[in-house]
Amino acid sequence: MKKALMIGINNYPTSQLDGCINDATSLKAILETNSDGTPNFDARLANDVQTKSEMRRMIDELFAGDCETALFYFAGHGYFNNLGGYIVTPDATKYDEGISMDEILEMANSSKIKNKIIILDCCYSGYIGSTTKNSGKFVSITEGVTILTASKENETSDEINGHGLFTSLLLDALQGGAADLQGNITPGSVYAYIDKALGPWKQRPVFKTNVTGFNSLRNVTPQVPMEILRKIIEYFPSPQDQFSLDPSFEDTNDPKVEHKVIEPYAKKENVEKFKHLQKLQSIGLIIPVDSPYMYFATINSKSCKLTSLGYHYWKLLKEKRI
Repeated sequence: MKKALMIGINNYPTSQLDGCINDATSLKAILETNSDGTPNFDARLANDVQTKSEMRRMIDELFAGDCETALFYFAGHGYFNNLGGYIVTPDATKYDEGISMDEILEMANSSKIKNKIIILDCCYSGYIGSTTKNSGKFVSITEGVTILTASKENETSDEINGHGLFTSLLLDALQGGAADLQGNITPGSVYAYIDKALGPWKQRPVFKTNVTGFNSLRNVTPQVPMEILRKIIEYFPSPQDQFSLDPSFEDTNDPKVEHKVIEPYAKKENVEKFKHLQKLQSIGLIIPVDSPYMYFATINSKSCKLTSLGYHYWKLLKEKRI
């Protein structure tokens, strides 16, 4: 029960753009399915929409109804004046440059849909939901609305290699770059990924929201299978426990392997557990104790323990929240 509208406009009468149609088309392709091929968003693509009235109708239809999630994405020109920001349509004229960003926000605010997401890749897109210079009016963001923009209200948005710089990072984030340990990608994790990737000297993305929790935009295959993640509470009955290791956990410590081995020799069941522990270490949930690497922790009969992040996931699993 998720729907999305992607609009990319290259064909302006003056100052044509190159990457906006690519951006909208690529985003639709990614959001339509999760990484395992299961359906995700029912996405519609509307490139080079010519008129303001046509685009307004499409946005209004998107936010109509009462489904779980509606997502609006726009790539094209942005404009601002002393009354606020606008997404520009090809039929723009002086004093009528396009659709007000505040009007888009108002449509989302008044929608009965549970989660409304607005993503704008255009210059000055950070104006949406901001105080206007003339009136000092602030357009509120009602519960369930999330906004992600390519730049601050006084910044332009760059294109690079046939895509908007912001959207190229958005696509990377949705392909897995912003996934958590369960494979969920949320608006918050997407923003964090883009913000970190752009660094302090590039255009700055803007994130505004009024939600009590994030729904997943897309799911990808987790870095560690859930059946292994769930073993945390088996291997560590309490979060303070350490898991004792010895050479029997190292699969290369086997008489059949031509190198020095020590007792106790590798045991199949311990080797399997150790592979699980190594995966959990690779995602920052456990660390070896008094050893630089897990290998030496086994050979020297040391142990491993939960990290702070590991404790967090231990608690989530123990409380059956994941």
